[in-house]
Order: sequence, then C-alpha cells, then structure tokens
Amino acid sequence: MPIDNLCKYLAAKYPQRFAAWILRRIITSPVEVLKTELTLEPVRADSVIFLRTDEEILHLEFQVKVPKDRPMPLRMLNYWVRLHWQYGLPVRQVIIWLQPTSNPAVFETEFVSENTRHRYEVIRIWEESPQLLLEDPVLLPLAVLAATQEPNQLLAQVAQEVAKIEETELRQEIAACTQVLAGLRFNKDTIANFFREEIMQESVIYQDILQKGLAKGLEQGLNQGKKQEAIALLQGMLNRRFGDMEPTIQERLESLTLTQLEQLSLALFDFTEVTDLVTWLQSR
Repeated sequence: MPIDNLCKYLAAKYPQRFAAWILRRIITSPVEVLKTELTLEPVRADSVIFLRTDEEILHLEFQVKVPKDRPMPLRMLNYWVRLHWQYGLPVRQVIIWLQPTSNPAVFETEFVSENTRHRYEVIRIWEESPQLLLEDPVLLPLAVLAATQEPNQLLAQVAQEVAKIEETELRQEIAACTQVLAGLRFNKDTIANFFREEIMQESVIYQDILQKGLAKGLEQGLNQGKKQEAIALLQGMLNRRFGDMEPTIQERLESLTLTQLEQLSLALFDFTEVTDLVTWLQSR
C-alpha cells in the first residue's frame, strides 16, 4: 500500500498522539478525526487527514514524492478555504515530507498570487530529531526516517523500543508499520537484521491494511478494465510475501482473466508459501 496512506492510517487510529507531536504539547481532550471529503465539490486524498481539537482543525498531509497533478501550495490553500468555510475554526496545516529530495517543492511554505498569500508549515522528517518520535511507541515508524549520522544505529534503537511494547497487538502493528516506512531508507536485508520476519506476517492489522489497499487499487483497475494495473498490484503483494516470482508464474498471471485476478486477490491472504500459489494457479 502507499506509504503516505499507511501514515494516514496511524494518525487516524492514534489522533491524540499525532496531534501532540505536531503541536508540541500534551493533548488531554479528545481529538476527532474528520472526514476527508469536504463540502462544495468533494476533495479526498489518501495522504490527507483532518484532526479536530477543542481549539482548531489540524490538517496533516503525508507525502513521499512531490505530486505532479497540482502544486502543493495551491492545494493547501484549497483545503484551508474549504475547512475554514465548513467548520469556522482556525486551521493549522502541516505537510510531512517523508523521503529526502532536492526538489524545491519540499521547501515551499506558502502560496502567493497577486493579492493572495497563504502560509502553511512543513516538516521534512529527515531533518527532524528522532528524540520525540522515540518517546512515543505510536511514532516509532516515523523515527526510522529522522535525522541521524548513524542510520543503522537509529534503526537498531527503534527496533529495541518496539520490542519493549508490552501489548502484543500494538507491538506487532508498530513493528510492521516501522518495517514498511524503513523501506524508504534501508534495503530489505538491513531491515530483516533488526526485525523478525514473523512479526510482519503475524500482524493481523498490517495484513488488513495491505488487503484493503490492494482491494481498493485492484477494484479501480478492474473497474477501468486495466488488467495490467491489477497484475502489477498482485505482483507487488506476491513479491513482498514470497520474493521474486519465477518467470513461469509471471506468465501464468498474465494469462488470467479479470475475474480470476480478482479471485486471486482474495485467495492470496490464505497462502503461507509459494507452493500454495502454484497450486492455485494450476487449478485454474
């Protein structure tokens, strides 16, 4: 699933913790997660989340790469107007850039056009101290991307903090999410040295995230009749679980119908090893 979507998932599940990190203060009152579809013409994005505190709306936008469709400054202005119009509260906007880049867009903090000027905040996670992120288990996935002169040492420290989480479900969830985000900075072998693979596989929540992300993408591909997009999504999931696929399996995927591809997307979460996939394909 998209990395920014995973960050949105964490922020939506733990809104009070993310609000406390961004606002740099303890949040004692409940934090409400608002719908990302606004009035007027609908606007929705997988990387966007709106949190409502007692005093303001907090608009967080997680980005891995610079979007090509609309400039971020204009996009932030658009969201601000809609949010302020709908809720009548101050709106604090923060873009959290997740992957280092020299693209000038990640340094922009305002929209300027004729008589209009709109400002927002930017966090480039690779410039942030990992300290605050290491202090909250929910924020550990982001900590692996923070500023450091010793990336491997930071990854080891995050892994140690994850291991300290007493609640099994939370530990598995944070471990899985941490490994996914770590993929922006480390190769797979390095990550595997610090995290046991079975933690990822055991995480019911992580599998649910992936399944929903795959199902959504696959549904869009199937609805649009884009067979290659559906195959690409399945390949990504299969490669993640079983490693690179043999050419014969690749050829077999290409020969499946759209209906069979949809069936496979549901069946693959019951597979425990690549032979299960081979058996499934041979039966079709």
